[in-house]
Amino acid sequence: MIPPVPNVLVITGPGLVADLRLLTEVADREFAALGVSGKVSSASDPDAFRAALDFSGALVAVPGPDPEARSLLSARPGAVWLDLTRSAAPAGPVSGTPDPAGAFEGVHLHGRGVWGLAWAIRHAVHRLRWPARRIAYGDHPDQWAEVRLPHGATGSEPVAVLLHGGYWRSIWGADLMDALCIDLAERGFAAWNIEYRRPDLHGWTATADDVARAIALAAEGASGPIVAIGHSAGGQLALRAAADDPRITLAVSLAGVLDLVEGDRRHLSSGAVAAALGGSAAEAPEVYGRSSPLERLPLGVAQLIVQGGGDDLDLVDLGRRYARAAQAAGDQVTYLEMSGDHFDVIDPASPIWRATAGVIADCKSPVPSHGPANAPRAARDAGPVRPSGDG
Repeated sequence: MIPPVPNVLVITGPGLVADLRLLTEVADREFAALGVSGKVSSASDPDAFRAALDFSGALVAVPGPDPEARSLLSARPGAVWLDLTRSAAPAGPVSGTPDPAGAFEGVHLHGRGVWGLAWAIRHAVHRLRWPARRIAYGDHPDQWAEVRLPHGATGSEPVAVLLHGGYWRSIWGADLMDALCIDLAERGFAAWNIEYRRPDLHGWTATADDVARAIALAAEGASGPIVAIGHSAGGQLALRAAADDPRITLAVSLAGVLDLVEGDRRHLSSGAVAAALGGSAAEAPEVYGRSSPLERLPLGVAQLIVQGGGDDLDLVDLGRRYARAAQAAGDQVTYLEMSGDHFDVIDPASPIWRATAGVIADCKSPVPSHGPANAPRAARDAGPVRPSGDG
């Protein structure tokens, strides 16, 4: 049973360019969804902002533009710091350096606009409800994993490696997968939430190398199944990793971008595919050939392809076509499509995630990664179709 977090405070700094009422509406919805009490408060000057940082519960600090308020980012390591705008030098989670004991100095989310407040509140609550141990797998500040183990872990648990999405852009981070990590830990998995260098800042090779290194670390000493689970752009990363790493027992795509060539042709998310891979499919065919799950078929590993029927129609199309192609290539594939949008697939309370988790739980006992191909199974109840948000 996860203990409740008694109180959450969102404190905004002087000069913040945002409607406080709208921020309060966003926050109140999150407080209700998470089952916590909380409030939004505005500090009129840096001294009031500094005083508010002494709050002992789950704290989200939105400093705004005031230099004195911003200088306090390191003064409250336990806080989740939020910039509605993109920051040129974020302090975390994309660059929060772990110490040798696995702790880390603060969390800084940025560039997601007002919606970023919802994610900041979730992260503040999740990290107190079920603390994670942060483990570095490289020297760069973005090379880390947060590990949550089941209560009473013995070391023989199956491993779930989670890879976040965000169309490979650095404003999105591993906090997107917090809730699923907690859910999987409750279900008996050792849950590894992977951060990695994003290609918009570090190039495509760095991203692919980081995912491989992180999975290798998670697999060290593992005696049970290893499941790679990716959301959206992370779905591509998970299936590509499964094609390269025979230790992976099951690869799971949650609303994944599984055909990079066609994704580039359709200019998904304003050209996100070409931006990530360093060029179009015509300009970099070898990179696409190594990276696109569709181009790597057969993967030779069991796969679960999950798609919300209310997601971006291009992602629905990519998911359905990929599942058919993987089955035709001889891979063992389960295709699960149900009502839900792009983010329902990573919401532990949603029916589509509960169905997904049931399939994943079936692999707790070791199963062969190769076997007779299964026709993709579709559980379809699409409901109203609408475009999704970011990937």
